[in-house]
Amino acid sequence: MIKVNFHCLINDEGQMEELGKSLGALLRGGELLYLKGELGAGKTTLVRGIARGMGYQGRVTSPTFTLMNIYATVPPVYHFDFYRLGGQDLADLGLEDYLGREGICIIEWPEMAGNQLPKEALQVDIELINDDYERERRVVFMPRGERYLGLMEELEKLVHFSD
Repeated sequence: MIKVNFHCLINDEGQMEELGKSLGALLRGGELLYLKGELGAGKTTLVRGIARGMGYQGRVTSPTFTLMNIYATVPPVYHFDFYRLGGQDLADLGLEDYLGREGICIIEWPEMAGNQLPKEALQVDIELINDDYERERRVVFMPRGERYLGLMEELEKLVHFSD
């Protein structure tokens, strides 16, 4: 039986970054990741881990006000935050210059783009347990497409996913 979703429990910020490092070590370029979760759930911490897993040692911050941060990794990481988009047409942003290229596009708050984004991607939902920021997080990976299912199979060798 093929798993559709993969999930794990993350107890703290350090574990979230380690999860990101494991994922980042597997990314080769051209991937698209959608990160969903409440404000402060850990999306940017996961991105920091991804960048670290790809060898980046600089500062990783949320691009809430700048819309995009670029991390000089090989391939580069393009970190978007659509929180403040408010339904704006993505064509005006030049997003197509980054999607599907050699870099890795990570988009926080993809739901703000409506249906303007590609369907094939790795969606990552970071869920609070009982709406409590002091508790662990449930991280759910939803691969959309064969490429991302293969990526999850590789990640499963490094991370313990719950059944």
